[in-house]
Order: sequence, then structure tokens, then C-alpha cells
Amino acid sequence: MSATDVTSAEATEAAEAAVEAIASSASKEVAFSMELTQDQKDIRDWVHGFAADVMRPAAHEWDEKEKTPWPIIQEAAKIGLYGFEGIAQFFADPTGLGLPIVNEELFWGDAGIGMSIMGTSLAVAAIFGQGTGEQIGEWIPRCFGTPDDVKVAAFCSSEPNAGSDVSAVRTTAKYDEATKEWVLNGQKAWATNGGISDVHVVIATVDRELKSRGHAAFVVPMSEAKGISEGAKVSKHGLRASHTADVYLDDCRIPENYVLGGKEKLDERLARAKEGKKNKSNASMATFEASRPTVGAQALGIARAAYEYALDYAKEREQFGKKIIENQSIAFTLARMKMEIDAARLLVWRASWMGRNQVPFENAEGSMSKLKAGEVAVWVTERAIQILGGNGYTREFPVERFHRDAKIYDIFEGTAEIQQLVISRAISGMYIK
Repeated sequence: MSATDVTSAEATEAAEAAVEAIASSASKEVAFSMELTQDQKDIRDWVHGFAADVMRPAAHEWDEKEKTPWPIIQEAAKIGLYGFEGIAQFFADPTGLGLPIVNEELFWGDAGIGMSIMGTSLAVAAIFGQGTGEQIGEWIPRCFGTPDDVKVAAFCSSEPNAGSDVSAVRTTAKYDEATKEWVLNGQKAWATNGGISDVHVVIATVDRELKSRGHAAFVVPMSEAKGISEGAKVSKHGLRASHTADVYLDDCRIPENYVLGGKEKLDERLARAKEGKKNKSNASMATFEASRPTVGAQALGIARAAYEYALDYAKEREQFGKKIIENQSIAFTLARMKMEIDAARLLVWRASWMGRNQVPFENAEGSMSKLKAGEVAVWVTERAIQILGGNGYTREFPVERFHRDAKIYDIFEGTAEIQQLVISRAISGMYIK
């Protein structure tokens, strides 16, 4: 028997052994699966039904009105989609996919209305991530109100001169020893639900010399605190059914225990920072890091809506005696649209699983998911307009709105440039500027 024969025989034996191993493991539980659980499928289908039946028919109307769709938020609250119990159920999913699945379906329905429903979750994430157990129990339910008296909440971080550069926050929080109160002064910009919320979570600097390490998050309830007021409402390019406004704080006084995490822990953290010791991420960045995969899922919903609309249109629209999808240029574009959406979803799901299971983002996987999904949403919606041609440029067809809504995902909660900066620092271990 030759060496070749021996090699061939060994290869055959190895192949047979591999087949047997695969067959024997088929009935065993596997650690990795891309299949959604039945509960996840049920939630996805439930939210999709609400998005299709309630949100989509109203999308154009509320986009034109540029007003908060309170009746739709209330409908979501009545069925348990909007509220403390709902968000807790979605977050409790041990795979981390609950929130991304819900967000993708809502934003498939309409991004502006979707943001009106989910905008509260950013403030909730800040309270949950940084608050004490007592603060979580008190403030998160108040963010939502009740089905009969619906409320929204606002996360106030950005300022006119402090967007991507969170260290430039100028809003101050000074402690008044005599009254045991915090006194906040400053202006917040681009606040989703700003001024119309009961609960505002405000990022302010307690020690300006420490820059971002001197920041803290404060709960400012509009129904109780004096000195907080709504500024100018922003007229936006997209997400027009979602309220965005400035928030002013003018000697706004709140009780000592309204700082998230408690004053004692804040004092300890500031002391460590003054000594040059490392602390956890600052108040703004901790919230953004936790929310980035979910924001990516929102962008996915918009992209998927545009892709599906363009696909259906291309299969029906005829030019030169044939369906336009029969042209390779159209068919290949749709193929890439589908591929890019699926690729972005995998990044979103990976980051969501990592975040839920406390796996460190060693390579900035959260930023990767948000960056990719945002860029895909902008590109896919633009391609959808191109496929529809002149029709895509009119407000009679929704792809024009999809495109307007998508662009913000290249900008808010960390611009595409900032995400690349975060990723480059993570993979290099160097402070890239």
C-alpha cells in the first residue's frame, strides 16, 4: 500500500468519524443557535402587528404635524407595549435580544412614532444603570405613568457647545449644605421629550476641573422642581413625530437624594478622580454604551422598511416592457441591500448579547453595531429612493420619509466619526485623536 493510499484511507476514516459525531450531536442541546425562541418570535410578531396596524397608517399624518403622537403612545401603553412592565420584560431576555427585536419592529412601523414610544428608554437606561435600588423603584415607573395618564421621560446630556465632546458640558450642579439641595444651572439641547416630560435625567458637572470625570446624573421632575423649563422646540429633518427641544435650568433646586447613585457614592468617586484613580465611564457615556446596540436596531428597522418597499415596488413596476427587478442593476442593488441589513443585524445582536451577559466590549463592539447599522440605514434608504425614481422623491411614497428619518443615525448618540474613534482606540490600545 502506497503512502497515498494510507493518506486516503485515513482521510476517509476521519470523514466517517466526523459524520458520526455530527449525527450523534444532532439530538443534543447546542450552546450556539441563531434560532429565536418561541417567546422571542411571539413578541416580535406582537410588536410587528402593532407597527403594521396602528403606527404605519398614522405615520404620514404625524410626520406632517410634527407633534408627539400621544394617542398612539396611549394605545401602546394599554396593550403593555409602553410601560415599566413591558420594558422590564424586554430587558429581562437573557440573550439580550428582546429590546433590539422590539425596536426593529417599531421603527419598521415608523421611526418618528417609534422614537416617541422608545425615547423614554434612554432616561430609563440611565436610572437603571446608575441609580440605587430605591431610585430605580421610585423613578422608572414615573417615567411611563399609567395607561390612563401616560408620561414620557427625557435624557438631557447634549448642550449647544457640547455634543460629541461630553467633557465640554457646562451645566453645573452645586450642593447647598444649608438646604441639603442640589442647585442646577445651564442649558440642554437636542433633548428627546425635553420639556414635555415629567422626569428629566440631567447630566451636569459637579467639579469642572475633573472634566468628564466630574459629571453626575440628576433626576429633575418637572412637576416638582422649580427653575426647569422648556426652551425652543427643534424643527427637524426627520423623526418629526418625536419631540425634541432645549431645556433650561435656572437655579433649579432638587433634593440631595436626586443624584443617581446617591451623594455618598458620588463624593467617593470624585475623591478617587482627584487622586488620579480610575473610575467607571462617566454618566453620559455609560448610558450611551448601554444603548448603542438598541439604537442600531432602530436604524435596522428603518432600513428594512425601505428595502421591503423597494423590493415590492421593483417587482410590480414595469418599464420597457418588463418588471424593473429583471434589470441586473436593480436586482443586484436589492441583493446588496438585503445583505447589508442582515450583516448589520448580526453586529447588533452580538453586541446586545454581550451587553446583557456582561461580556466586555474589548473591541468596541457596541460602537461597531451602531456605526454599521446607521450607515446601512442611510445607504439603503437612499438606494430605495433611486429604485423608485421620481416617485421616491415625493411625499406620496414613504421612502422619502425613511431617508429623512435614517440620517440621524449617522449623527446622534455618537456620530459615525466618534464611533470610529472609539473603535480605533479599542483595537489599538492607543489614545487616537
